Amino acid sequence: MARPKVIVQIYPMLPAVDRAERERLRPLGRNAEIYHQVLHETVDLVTEIDKMGVWGISTIEHHFHSEGYELGPNPGVLNAFWASHVKNAYIGALGYVMGTRDPIRVAEETAILDHMMKGRYFVGVTRGYQSRWLNTLGQSIDAVATVSDGGPDDLRNREIFEERVRMLLECWAEESISFKHETYEAPYPHDTGIVDYPARKSIETAGAHGELGPDGTIRRHCVVPSTYTKPHPPLFAPMSGSAASIPFLAKNGIRPIYFSPLAVLRGFAEDYVEVGRSVGVDYALGERQCMARWVHLGEKQEFLDKIVKYDVEMYEQHYQTFYPKMQFGDREATLKGMLDSGIFTGGTVEELKTQWRNQYAQLPAEYITLIWHYAQCPMDVMLEELGVFMDQVIPELDAPSSTGT
Repeated sequence: MARPKVIVQIYPMLPAVDRAERERLRPLGRNAEIYHQVLHETVDLVTEIDKMGVWGISTIEHHFHSEGYELGPNPGVLNAFWASHVKNAYIGALGYVMGTRDPIRVAEETAILDHMMKGRYFVGVTRGYQSRWLNTLGQSIDAVATVSDGGPDDLRNREIFEERVRMLLECWAEESISFKHETYEAPYPHDTGIVDYPARKSIETAGAHGELGPDGTIRRHCVVPSTYTKPHPPLFAPMSGSAASIPFLAKNGIRPIYFSPLAVLRGFAEDYVEVGRSVGVDYALGERQCMARWVHLGEKQEFLDKIVKYDVEMYEQHYQTFYPKMQFGDREATLKGMLDSGIFTGGTVEELKTQWRNQYAQLPAEYITLIWHYAQCPMDVMLEELGVFMDQVIPELDAPSSTGT
């Protein structure tokens, strides 16, 4: 057994005193001065987080959040910005929303980032649930947002996600690739290949084997560069409540990140082990599993005050609007629902330790993703709470280790 690997999710949320100030400053997401300050403060933030011994530091992908929520339109650029300031931790994003992404370009971008960080890099891929931007950026393939309800949109979203992740894995693994899927062809047009390419003689003598067909048309593509990490960087996939995601993730060794209560998470983890065994991989319970949690410290009232100040607005105005089970009602009901969900942990240090010992007695997850709504939650609060978690909670937890990617 080993210590859990902690990933800190820097969740970019431009700060406001309260919803009234956010409305007065509308659209806060376009406030260049505030965004500039928050962006450049992340350099100090990741530098300090790195010193605390975390395994990874991450950001997100979301678009069009004019209210100032979830301001993460280009995770790869932000990862590159942090790269020279982080000396020990892995850096990554949780994650690229594949229905809005060209899989070849994701393979190229992530391979470059993997080289920049000399292998201290991980990749997240996810399905996407916000129609506000996914439907727009995924319009070329009729990608649609979903809340995992098993309906037609959900099935379409899953098909696109799995198809594009398989393409990403193939781009990383193979010297050259050839795809013909419902939403994507490479080369294009696939049936004829690319005809009369002027520099085909160069490809014939110095390119990848098989790029040119016998008739001189381009029949395959060589995606460059290859990754620094072989066969590819560690791969994660955030998810919430859909057991249908588990088979695909387990068969491909992708690490699920669960935004779920412990009882649900335990069932998912058991399914992951079972599916792994069906394809010849003997996962230990908790191996390649990751639980996502929020942490705040303080006596009861201080703990609640922090949730109100740093987190509850996102629940009231955003998260709970997507999920019927999270539509709690008024402020008091919302707070109770957030606490009852089990994804908020904390209180006193002893209460925090007890909560995590109990969770690990049921599921010793290899990874823990800790989330703060930075910069709604200030840097000093975030660093203090992370420091306590790393120094006093992590030493009491045992988790399985995994090998390979």
